[in-house]
Parts: sequence; structure tokens; C-alpha cells
Amino acid sequence: MKNTILLIGLAFLISLTSCVPYKDLVYLQNQEKALDSITNVVEIQKPYRVQINDILSIRVKALDQESVQIFNPVGNENLNATNEENAYFDGFTVDLHGNIRMPVLGEINVLGYTTVEIRELLEKLLLEKEFKSTANIFVTVKLAGLRYTATGEVNSPGTQLLYREKVNVFEALANSGEISEAGNRKEVLIIRQYPQGQKIHKIDLTDLNVMQSPYYYIQHNDMIYVKPVKQKAWGTGLTGRDALTTIISLMGLVTTSILLIRL
Repeated sequence: MKNTILLIGLAFLISLTSCVPYKDLVYLQNQEKALDSITNVVEIQKPYRVQINDILSIRVKALDQESVQIFNPVGNENLNATNEENAYFDGFTVDLHGNIRMPVLGEINVLGYTTVEIRELLEKLLLEKEFKSTANIFVTVKLAGLRYTATGEVNSPGTQLLYREKVNVFEALANSGEISEAGNRKEVLIIRQYPQGQKIHKIDLTDLNVMQSPYYYIQHNDMIYVKPVKQKAWGTGLTGRDALTTIISLMGLVTTSILLIRL
């Protein structure tokens, strides 16, 4: 009788600690608001500042397009090349000194600049050294894709390259196969690159207020690390089915042990 009570008590304790609570799996929760309420997303995203090894896509246009051909790629030599490969060969890579090297203009330091600031700088240099204002110079500067890495408890870890200006953390994780059942949605780390080094920021994806976080939108070279839940470390299972299997196995082991002792 005592052994039966012990087994039942042990099974009850395992069932309490093994499963991941439902509230830890649901995104964007807010207990104070109704489900049909409207939430305003406040964008506090800071502009990305160019770093070493970034690749910039720069295009120059003018009324006389022939006069600016030297600044633009003539065409794709390899028609089978991917967009990423074309960006690597046709783009302007920021070297170890923070410079890019352009025809006519030579080396230009762009380290720590935003793409808007680089565009304004190039327009100014072109008007000073090569063209008159009547040429109607039009310059576009973009990063050659938004690259980030998702690792930890995601279903498809690895590096992704998206050709979009803005990507939020949910979209980034969706492109990486979503967070696995073992992933801790309350402690997702954003490891962000800054000109002075790396910084780690923590966000809670189960909280509705994450949409107002300055780290809601990812930036170029971000690393997203999803921690595992404690239940994974315990090895008792993540779902009710896992918990039941663990309980049955444990009860069978204890029962066998008791029978062997009595023999």
C-alpha cells in the first residue's frame, strides 16, 4: 500500500513539473486588454549603421545615363548566379578601415554611417568632383540584403538573407522554421552588432509590449538565440504525452525493482 501511494505521489509531481505551461507557448499576451482590442505599434527602431565587411548596393542615375555608367554594374556576367552572388561581385564591400572604393571618387569612409547619410555624402562628392547640379544626379544606397542568424531552439537554425528593408523578429523566426516546442519564448536573445562591439538584448515574445521594443525589428548581422526551456534539461518531457510516457516508464521501473527485492 505504501509503495502504491509513493508511486502515485511521484507520478503527480512529475506531471506538475514536466509539461510546458500553455501560457509559455502563446505569443503576444496581455492580461489587461481584451482580445479584440487594437494595439498601436510604436516603432523605436534605430537606423542601422554600416560596419566592416558589409556590402552596399549603390546605383547612380542622371539625365545623361551614359555619364554615370562607370558607377553602375553593366550586367550580370553569370546568368546562373544568385542574387547574393551578384551582390558580392557588383556591390561595394566595406574594408577593414571602414572604406569603400568607387570609380572616380576613390576611397570613401562610410563606417558608422547610415545608408541615408552615405547617399547624401555621395551626392555631395559627385556634384563637387564630377557633375553639375543640372545633371540631376540621383543616388540610391541600400544594404545588399538583410542578413541574420537564428540559432538555439529553432527548427531550421542557420543564416538567412532577406531582400527587405524591415523584418520583425516574428518574421525572422518564421523564416527559420519557428521556435521549437523546447524553445523559451520568454527569453529570446538578440545579439546585435554595433561599431564599438556586440551587445545582448533580451525580449519576451509572449508579451504584447514586445511590439514596442527597439529590438522588435531585427537589423543586419543580428543573431537571434532562443534558449531551451527548463523542462528540456530535466529530461521529463515537454508535452502531456511525454510526461505520461515518463510516468509509465518510471512506474514500471519501480514496480520491477520492488518485485525483484521481494524475491
